[in-house]
Amino acid sequence: MSTNINTWKDKLMSEYNSPYYSELRNFLTEEYNTKIIYPPANDIYNALKYTPLNNVKVVILGQDPYHEPNQAHGLSFSVLPGNPAPPSLVNIYKELKEDCGCYIPNNGYLKKWADQGVLLLNTVLTVRAHQAFSHANHGWEKFTDAIIKAVNDEDRPIVFLLWGKPSQKKEILLNNPKHLVLKAAHPSPFSAYNGFFGCKHFSKTNEFLKQNNCREIDWQIENI
Repeated sequence: MSTNINTWKDKLMSEYNSPYYSELRNFLTEEYNTKIIYPPANDIYNALKYTPLNNVKVVILGQDPYHEPNQAHGLSFSVLPGNPAPPSLVNIYKELKEDCGCYIPNNGYLKKWADQGVLLLNTVLTVRAHQAFSHANHGWEKFTDAIIKAVNDEDRPIVFLLWGKPSQKKEILLNNPKHLVLKAAHPSPFSAYNGFFGCKHFSKTNEFLKQNNCREIDWQIENI
């Protein structure tokens, strides 16, 4: 494997050394020691671990992790094997079936996408059990903005899929003309019929990658 200096660690070093990140670490230490927090601490950075910066082809932005047991494992929209796909992911699968002809699998484990260069990033990386957005406004947003900026700075074509208004607010960070930014409603049952269904983001992503001589994403998640 060729070495590449273009790693997350290099790009995010100034974040790791900043006061806000130190405060975030202290906050997380206290939270993990006193409450039930998802995902498990070892899984917080799985999106970065599974998809190195130099491999990123596509970014799918989520909000914060699933907050029920055994679901969150560090990849946006993905759940661990053995758990049914949550409602938003069910709708993602429905759109994939209509758009690309993928069958709907019996699981919601999306690591196959991450391994192909799909950065499955939440804007907040941890959450208290049963309390959505409970770790918002503690520093994660600043850290994940730095991740988004690092991808934006890459000198090659990348696709950003911004689903829902919170994700679309990040468009201000994306000013590289080489990239493709696609926006649609969030796949949640509350909004999927307002423009997520029929958006064809998966085929449009592959069309763009193909035009730019990049390997397309195999979106089919197989049955387990």
